[in-house]
Amino acid sequence: MIATLDVLLLIVAANAAPVTLKLMLRQEPAWPVDGGLQWRDGRRLFGASKSIRGVVAAIIAAAAVAWIVGLPILAGAAAGAMAMTGDLLSSFTKRRLGLEPSSRFLGLDQVPEAFFPLLVLIPLTEVELWNGLSAALLFVVLGPPLSWLLYHAGIRREPH
Repeated sequence: MIATLDVLLLIVAANAAPVTLKLMLRQEPAWPVDGGLQWRDGRRLFGASKSIRGVVAAIIAAAAVAWIVGLPILAGAAAGAMAMTGDLLSSFTKRRLGLEPSSRFLGLDQVPEAFFPLLVLIPLTEVELWNGLSAALLFVVLGPPLSWLLYHAGIRREPH
């Protein structure tokens, strides 16, 4: 059986991989997912900080963690893709609300990217509903204080 900690590690890996890779590679090459396209409101779809490189990093990191904890690699990759889908949905929503890229919106910044991976992990693997929900909830609760700590350690550019 896959434990809550295993699912939490997978969610964290998917969400940390884009930030980690950006730190390692700086801005190059970081092609934006939205290709610079704008919505009807004149704002970018997602913003420049959402890159193809980040999405790919999340998928690979989640697949690797899945393999380490004994889940199917493809289920891990799908979970990573779902985490990034949640992240992009959050970004899209924040742009429509007129918020700046990398601005903080408590809940919207954590919930989709934590719970969307469960949509593939629970039906495709032996992850039980309780373990998945517990892991996602831990990510939502622990994410903001961890981001704050990483900011003060000089790892993140924003405290959220």
